[in-house]
Amino acid sequence: MALKGLKVLEFAGLAPGPFCGMVLADFGATVTRIDKTPTNALDVLQSGKRTISLNLKKQKAIEIVRSLCRKSDVLIEPFRPGVMEKLGLGPIELMQDNPRLIYARLTGFGQNGQLAPRAGHDINYVAMSGVLSMLGRKTERPTAPINLVADFAGGGLLCAFGILAALLERHHSGTGQIVDHSMVEGAAYVSSWLFRSQSLPIWGKPRGENVLDTGVHFYDTYETKDGKYISVGAIEPQFYKELLDGLDLPEDLPQFEDVEKAQHLLEAVFRTKTRNEWTEIFQHRDACVFPVLEMNEAEEHPHNRERHVFLKRETTKCMELVPAPAPKLSRTPAKSGAVSEQKNEIQMIREILEEIGLRFKDIEQLYHDGVLLMTAKPKL
Repeated sequence: MALKGLKVLEFAGLAPGPFCGMVLADFGATVTRIDKTPTNALDVLQSGKRTISLNLKKQKAIEIVRSLCRKSDVLIEPFRPGVMEKLGLGPIELMQDNPRLIYARLTGFGQNGQLAPRAGHDINYVAMSGVLSMLGRKTERPTAPINLVADFAGGGLLCAFGILAALLERHHSGTGQIVDHSMVEGAAYVSSWLFRSQSLPIWGKPRGENVLDTGVHFYDTYETKDGKYISVGAIEPQFYKELLDGLDLPEDLPQFEDVEKAQHLLEAVFRTKTRNEWTEIFQHRDACVFPVLEMNEAEEHPHNRERHVFLKRETTKCMELVPAPAPKLSRTPAKSGAVSEQKNEIQMIREILEEIGLRFKDIEQLYHDGVLLMTAKPKL
């Protein structure tokens, strides 16, 4: 695997940090998650990681983290500025211990600036980036696309990229560095094309009146006879012609005139057949028309199965359907791991602590002293 041998420490947090660690783990890194509770049901992205729960109010726990950092390549922390410094785990201390450490700080507003200490969530970061103002239908409020833009695309994924860029530079310099990643900046950066394309014909109008934001009839979703939906993206003239042919509409239906009238027409036509019937009609037409698949349907689609887009992963509770890692590498492909399910709690903890020279008797003492948090008293 591409990142085999890379050692990562991830401080448990909400979605973006765990996703960043998951990406690195899927591509082969050994990711050790430091949590404050042995039962974290909110983190659904922990597969493939090792976990140790420490009471960071105890000095011995801080010493354990520092020892782990001395043997690690990367640290990922999701806290507000100053939290790690108060713990004695800031970049000054840890990079003095290990000058090769990549210290990744993933926050909403970054490490400095007037908003740096403030709390926020994805919707706030997307709002502050200017991107949220572009999202939504005409006459409706701006609508956030769940929490994909800031938490995951602009947050965890870009942070993983920053880590890999720093690792590549370290290969030449031999020295680590701090990755200061703000989700406001990440949301703006992944939306670069939106900012840079405002002078193109597809943009420049108010929200919901442009080509790509439901302002036209040939780029939208439509309800079908069975209450399901079909997606249409027939922008180019050749695709638009195929769309009209498939819908059995006149070829002279204007593409950029009387858009509202055309939208009502397409709404009526799409309601005359089921989603599967329309899918069959456009099966061999390059009209950029495809079904809107439900989550449980996506895995069953022949193309997705052929490409192994999803995989079934066994957990302690059930078989779980998850997206496979992407992109695909020809020689060293990624693999969605399940280390946390394959090893029990004491096995994981022993493995982690033995790497810094601690033995089972030490684990027992750490548990007794309230430094090491476990679901049950450690025993062989």
